[in-house]
Amino acid sequence: MFGLLKPCGHSAAKYGVDPGQWQAHMCGLCLGLRDGHGQLARSATNTDAIVLSMLTEAQLEGRGERTTAGPCPLRGMRRAQVATADSAGIMLASTASLLLGSAKIRDHVDDGDTSVLTRRPMAKVSSRWAERARRQAELIGFDVEPLVAAIESQADRERRAHLLTLEELTVPTQVCAAEFFAHSAVLAERPENIAPLREAGRHFGHIAHLADAIEDFDTDRERGRFNPLAATGTGMPQAYELLHQSDSSLRAAIAVTDLADQPAVRWMLLDPLNSLVRRIGRGIGAVTGHACSVTSRDSAELRRHDTGHRPPTRRPGIGDALPAVLGIYCTGYACCADHTNPCNGERRPAWWKEHLGDCCDGVDCCSNCGDCCGGDGGCCDGCCCDGCGCDC
Repeated sequence: MFGLLKPCGHSAAKYGVDPGQWQAHMCGLCLGLRDGHGQLARSATNTDAIVLSMLTEAQLEGRGERTTAGPCPLRGMRRAQVATADSAGIMLASTASLLLGSAKIRDHVDDGDTSVLTRRPMAKVSSRWAERARRQAELIGFDVEPLVAAIESQADRERRAHLLTLEELTVPTQVCAAEFFAHSAVLAERPENIAPLREAGRHFGHIAHLADAIEDFDTDRERGRFNPLAATGTGMPQAYELLHQSDSSLRAAIAVTDLADQPAVRWMLLDPLNSLVRRIGRGIGAVTGHACSVTSRDSAELRRHDTGHRPPTRRPGIGDALPAVLGIYCTGYACCADHTNPCNGERRPAWWKEHLGDCCDGVDCCSNCGDCCGGDGGCCDGCCCDGCGCDC
């Protein structure tokens, strides 16, 4: 299973969404891959592709079709109501999972990340999945050949990276995501949504490519692998700014449709993207949120609000890693120790002392957003103080 989006089960309640809907789509995708393409294909389950099923269902009138799935170890051997394998959304999501899974395996083979003995069988799996993605696409009237061509052009683009811009390097990912998003409107027979969803998908692909490049930058450098940021000489601050711009543009495209008012879309797509952008921003030391938010690069920086001085620069130690491990960063400032809330000056004990386990995705928490945004526990569109209009 791979993907960037991780909806927060705790924030589902504020939208009136059943948190089990995420599992319903994910299990439906997994079972759809199994039923249509064999047990091995289940490993192609892509959590980002679940958004395609959700977008398709959100554009259809009424609730999506559900079926009872048998016991599964990942559900604690419990049965569950899941999206049907032959529903339009699941078929679109499984097409995306197979096609992108095929490309990912091919990348690993080409980069030499696998042993010599496994390269040939992995290459066969990649080719098989690509062919099955084509067959699946035919069943839903989706022409994936332009997408396959775009994916195959990536290797040539990387060879000519010194002549290209970062935007040009990410075109294949943008094209694939754009067409998948747009086809969800085709399947739902919502022609008015095709163009804005294509634009939203383009920015989603841009975000996915940039996020992967930023997070893998050090690893790629150590292993001598291609990284689009290094190849184009793009600095981290510039990369983050591009990431932030794409997130804003995606939201603007979604706002053109009626999907912006769909609770499931906000919960499964917009909020997780916001968390991703903020997490990456903190990881590279970017300031997120507004004036009362500070970077989590150095938690001692919080004391500047109380003492009026900036602590001396120091090398990061094990203490800097603990908050990320425990998942106890809140709204752009660390809350792993007793602290003064920078929004209202209130002295509070460490958040984890009372709420350990109430975190969203291992980095962002949602239960403490009320500190900045009126005390009602709301997350203010996914991020405390970031665009919520509060006065802190």
